[in-house]
Amino acid sequence: MKIGGRGFSLSFVLKEPRLHSFLVCVRADKPGSRKAANKSPTQHPPKTHHGDITMALYIRTNVASLEAQRQLGKASMDQATTFQRLSSGFRINSSADDAAGLGITESMNAQIRSYSVAERNSMDGISMAETADGAAGQLHDILARLRELAVQSANGSLQASDRANVNTEFTNMRTEIDRIASVTTFNGVNLLGGAATTVNFQVGINVSANDVVGVQFGGVTATGLGVGTSAVDTVANSQASITAIDAAIATLTTAREGFGSAINRMQVTIANVQTMRTNLTAAHGRMKDVDVAEESAKMARFQVLTQAGAAVLGQANQAPQLALKLLQG
Repeated sequence: MKIGGRGFSLSFVLKEPRLHSFLVCVRADKPGSRKAANKSPTQHPPKTHHGDITMALYIRTNVASLEAQRQLGKASMDQATTFQRLSSGFRINSSADDAAGLGITESMNAQIRSYSVAERNSMDGISMAETADGAAGQLHDILARLRELAVQSANGSLQASDRANVNTEFTNMRTEIDRIASVTTFNGVNLLGGAATTVNFQVGINVSANDVVGVQFGGVTATGLGVGTSAVDTVANSQASITAIDAAIATLTTAREGFGSAINRMQVTIANVQTMRTNLTAAHGRMKDVDVAEESAKMARFQVLTQAGAAVLGQANQAPQLALKLLQG
């Protein structure tokens, strides 16, 4: 089909018998040329040359629409990614976001959580040592009382019955040492009774010797202190008890020094672990957390692109309607 006019000619040629597509040919006539309006419509379409504009109009294949769909899909996916990041607070939500960064952040996360546990372990160690030290403090008071009784019983002004009364209190107080030692526990672990043993606290996140702090517990009984058989029923026994009690006080003081030094050491350990955990958490956050300002700007851009893509897609989908208008005309 050909439509002619002054200065131009427009030809529409059916390219396939099934109306798959049309060829639209717009040709600008050269000045002074004349075209016959009564040529047969079955003639071949004119060959294009300089000055001709030729485009194909398809019904089944809309390339413009496909391109618009692709761009709209890309913008929609980018917008969905910004929504996910802003809603979760993370820049990396899956391995597809940053495969290398995911591996690094997961390793950091494991270390951060391990540091938290190591810090709690150190606090447990402090609590355990403080419990033992508190009970040992009571034993120090008992030993001081025992020495008082020994000094009193060693005095020559006392009668045998007086020393017997003093010895009764002495024996009861000595027995209290063993009772306190046997009942002083922390989470089922005896702290003063039994043989001396070392308890290791995992204060680091690795398995080297530097990640463990050992504290010695136990051995603080009447027998362990050397006063298990002491008595003040005679002057000689009273004087011997004074010597034994002095040695027991020194032994107990050494044990308490171990508790105190362990407490101070683990307090320093906690401070160091907190520093490492804080800085590692900061590095983890810089890598994994989303920058809200940057991501908000991206979201605004993708929203505009999505809206523009939807509008352009609507226009591109209208292109095949021109073919129907040609058929109707």
